[in-house]
Amino acid sequence: MSLDIRTVTASAYPDWLRAVQNGFLTAGSPDEEHVAERLADTDLSRVQGVFEAGRCVATFRSFAQELTVVGGATVASDAITGVTVAPTHRRRGLLSRMMATDLAAARERGEVVATLIAAEYPIYGRYGFGPAAWTAEWEVSVHRAGLDPRRSGQPEGGGRVELVDGADVRKYGPELHARLAARRPGIVSRSERWWKLHTGAAATYPAHDKWTEPFYAIHRDADGEVDGLLVYGTDDRWGDANQPLNTATVRDLIALTPAAERALWHFLCSVDWVTTVRSGYRAPDDLLPLLLPDPRAARPVTYSDWLWLRLLDVPRALEARTYGSEASLVLDVRDGGGVAEGRFLLDASAAGARCTPTTRSADLALGAGELAALYLGDESVRRLVDLGRVEELRSGAAARADAAFRTGRRPWCPDIF
Repeated sequence: MSLDIRTVTASAYPDWLRAVQNGFLTAGSPDEEHVAERLADTDLSRVQGVFEAGRCVATFRSFAQELTVVGGATVASDAITGVTVAPTHRRRGLLSRMMATDLAAARERGEVVATLIAAEYPIYGRYGFGPAAWTAEWEVSVHRAGLDPRRSGQPEGGGRVELVDGADVRKYGPELHARLAARRPGIVSRSERWWKLHTGAAATYPAHDKWTEPFYAIHRDADGEVDGLLVYGTDDRWGDANQPLNTATVRDLIALTPAAERALWHFLCSVDWVTTVRSGYRAPDDLLPLLLPDPRAARPVTYSDWLWLRLLDVPRALEARTYGSEASLVLDVRDGGGVAEGRFLLDASAAGARCTPTTRSADLALGAGELAALYLGDESVRRLVDLGRVEELRSGAAARADAAFRTGRRPWCPDIF
């Protein structure tokens, strides 16, 4: 039977959504309320599906997003999600065709980069994406941490922690997130609906993701200003001799200062009945272990690639960020998809950059995925040269590029999409 790749209409959306659920191993049919709630937040012009005999066998969706880059500026991003191909229809080039269509449309709209969270590592490199921000998760043994429970309610510097509700999070959260994003590359924008979904004020997604109310806390500094936010859930586990063995799992933690971050972690580790704290997805260089008297109490349980990125407009992308040192570099970018192909002269400085096409001899030759991995400052040019993934064409170019591109703190994307 012939395969029909097309933009999804409202009438075909329920079948498309069912295919997404099947692709992510959450079998079942979405009910009418769920379909209507999703449709209200979906730009169907950016939704693709592959249909055979009227049945959806592959899915792809993108939406508008803002990504913070080094220096605090944001760039328009084509955020890709809902990518599935039915196991009966793999190896037919369906994802390649949908990806090419989406990236061409994104470039036409003027979006500077594309982003996604990759469920499997090997898939997206062939489309010019590279892992640009990684994530880590820790499990803290509260009894080993060495915290003084008498000081849990007395944060250093005169601040205080308060328990609040979802309405308070919707009030304070967006501004806190925006202020954090302005100082941390890799953070992506959150819509008003995001805050409603994550505080129980909007309908949730499929039945397997039924909403469970978490706990909410904020941190106020000595002047009473809110500079931190914590959202966490707990289980209900008891051991022998009727001893509580509960785990608190962080859903969101935003801190604008180290003092607020320390206070919120110490508070969570002092909650009665909680013997274990799961940090949720944090930056790989997160402060958490070193905020504890005994850092070994925080056992790393996850370290993985997270935010994948692809440059759609190399000059605009490289000009949007700042650099750690002055450097003039000619980059020969190879892109099988053709979107980022070219040779570019980058004149970089701490104040910004100028990037233009050039015919000058290149200093470095690299693929689009390698440039993406370098873009937010996380990867090392020298390391990629040693791996044979970047070619150093002029002696010393790798060192100069590392000094310009790399950052003091690693990029971080706290969200999944």
